[in-house]
Amino acid sequence: MNPPAPRPGLLARLGRSSARHPVVTIAAWMVLLVVALGTAIGGVTGETLFDRLVSSGPSVDGESRRADALLSGDGPAREGFTLLVHGVDPADPRAAEPALALAQEIGDDASLAAPFGVPPLPDGSPDPRIADLLAADGDGFLLAAVVEGSGDEAPDATAVARVREALEEARAEYREAFPGATVELGGSSLVVGSLIRVLRDDLARGEAVALPIALLVMLVVFGGLLAAGIPLVGAGAAIGGGLGILFGFTHVTDVDTTIINVVTAVGLGLSIDYGLLMVSRFREEYRRADGADTGSLEFRLGAIERTSGSAGRTVAFSGVTFLIASAGFLAFEPHLIRATGLGAISVTLIAIASALTLVPALLGRFGERLVRPGVLTRIPGVGRVLDRFGDVAPAEGFFSRLTRTVQRHPALWSIATALVLVALGTPLAGLRLSSTGVDSVPPASDQYTFLATLRDEFPAAATPRVALVTATEADADAWAAEVASLAHVVEVADPRPSGDGWRAVVHLDDPREGPGVVREIRAARDDVPGVGEAWVTGLDARTVDLTDSLVRDSGWAILVIVAGTVVLLFLMTGSLVIPLKALVASALSLGASIGVLVWGFQEGNFAGLMGFDPADVHGVDVLVLVLTFIFGFGLAMDYEMFILSRITEHADAGAGAAEAIALGLQRSGRIITSAALIIIVVFAGFATGDFMVIKQLGVALAVAVLLDATIVRCLLVPALMTWQRRIMWWAPAPLKRLHARFGLSD
Repeated sequence: MNPPAPRPGLLARLGRSSARHPVVTIAAWMVLLVVALGTAIGGVTGETLFDRLVSSGPSVDGESRRADALLSGDGPAREGFTLLVHGVDPADPRAAEPALALAQEIGDDASLAAPFGVPPLPDGSPDPRIADLLAADGDGFLLAAVVEGSGDEAPDATAVARVREALEEARAEYREAFPGATVELGGSSLVVGSLIRVLRDDLARGEAVALPIALLVMLVVFGGLLAAGIPLVGAGAAIGGGLGILFGFTHVTDVDTTIINVVTAVGLGLSIDYGLLMVSRFREEYRRADGADTGSLEFRLGAIERTSGSAGRTVAFSGVTFLIASAGFLAFEPHLIRATGLGAISVTLIAIASALTLVPALLGRFGERLVRPGVLTRIPGVGRVLDRFGDVAPAEGFFSRLTRTVQRHPALWSIATALVLVALGTPLAGLRLSSTGVDSVPPASDQYTFLATLRDEFPAAATPRVALVTATEADADAWAAEVASLAHVVEVADPRPSGDGWRAVVHLDDPREGPGVVREIRAARDDVPGVGEAWVTGLDARTVDLTDSLVRDSGWAILVIVAGTVVLLFLMTGSLVIPLKALVASALSLGASIGVLVWGFQEGNFAGLMGFDPADVHGVDVLVLVLTFIFGFGLAMDYEMFILSRITEHADAGAGAAEAIALGLQRSGRIITSAALIIIVVFAGFATGDFMVIKQLGVALAVAVLLDATIVRCLLVPALMTWQRRIMWWAPAPLKRLHARFGLSD
């Protein structure tokens, strides 16, 4: 008497249930998607997601923030606008006329600072009260309007709108009176609004580039439009749901503009990965007919059940690994990074749910048509090509032959590939961190000209890179005299009162040296005689504070990621060697991708290809570095799970260690290559945008996936696993007993 068949696991039963009731499942997902997109983009609640975004960059409670608080004083909340006029002599009588009219029009709504009516000092230099309002070359001026609120309340929105309208009218008057001049209106709210518009354009452009190419790749893989479209449907559900959840997060925390692109790219990439895996495994299971009635509902449900129990298990493990990586974001202090982690966790959960329920429902509804030859296969000559690159790999092929070639000299291949990755990572030695979002506002922004002209022609009014802050003028004078002698310091401006303190701006010969100068000033601060409480602030000081905070918290993030990954892989495989091998391989590929990022952006080698001015890029963005390490690790583990699941299947079926590795690579190679190609296209598509942060991140993750899917998964991993095959499944006896009791099989 044959023993009863084992009861299908939870994931298998979930997939079968979704496939048995496809209309209900698909309808439920459509309702969720309509609600999510309606609230996030449709403005059902009166505001859209884009209306609630901020663009402030990550910040921490460091020395620079305390200095900024002292400079701002205890005054009420305020909102300011600045009208910049360059190419006009302030002494020209016509220059003052629009300013006088502007002052009368805004009346009591705002205070207006203008450089007119204040005589110069006896030596001919401008009065210090208006010096910041005059261009460095004397050929321009600023008009600064500030609307104040009441107490802690924000300024009256109606008053802000009236002041902005009056300034726009003054801008039109100056442009008409001085046709050759540069006349621009700027302000923090205008910069944020402009960046959000650029973000929307980048998002649309990225999807316009990525989605058609992704569809083309899947058409080649599956040979038909229907099978290729199912992963994209899952991706749409993940993206739509993710945007809806982000809209909810905006009501409890600040969500930065860059998070939208990141969450969209991650949701698109993961969903397509999981959809590819599920559809491919379904077609493989369906073709194992063994004389069964393939047209029956029961056979189709059985194929979906087996798919959900095998590929669905891989999806679940891959998704949990990515969730563990995303949880690393929560260990950092900046709200922006935590919000990124929450967004990534949300979209990953939706990607997993759609792969385990929506995709099986679509397979249940259209499964029989999915296994028929697609329209493309009927084109003469095309069918043979599609068969070579199809989703269901033969028992022997390119990847098994490549693996066996590597297995002949596994130690040599391990060392050679590791050396290649280390060589690609060597530019890491010269890594400089910067705040690219501040240094490189995209030219597509309508605030670009304002900010560039302000930085170049009105350095005294622009946000300084480095500034000294003290409580008294005497302390400022003494400290400024010491700092002026440091390397890379051109001069230290005379201290000016601001809020409850004094500020002296430090001018550098090279903005790339800013963070180093900040650290040097702070290190020598206690040795300056006669100086009491003192702080350093400015753009580079904030970058230093952020970097120090991330380095301080990175230990916890690494602990969460490493411990979670080791535990999960151990519960999946019963081995301690496999998790450690996976961590080493991922570290090498991530180091190489960051090295390429440094070489391409910090050293300017991608300037022509990526369309940016290398003078504006002073290093690798701090946020990009964190996102690349965490997301890159998550994606690398994604492919690790794809391979491990297949190797484990063959090992459990009785294949020897080396043979299981070769067969596992053969069965998973096509899907990994296809999924990696699509993710590379997705991130490369977003790298075509104007945001430098997104551009750097897109390139870094595209390179990370490229290296991981080729050098690491095709060469390094099989070489290491073959080299270590005698100990590959090793774990101490107590842990083996623990795995036998608690190991994950579904």
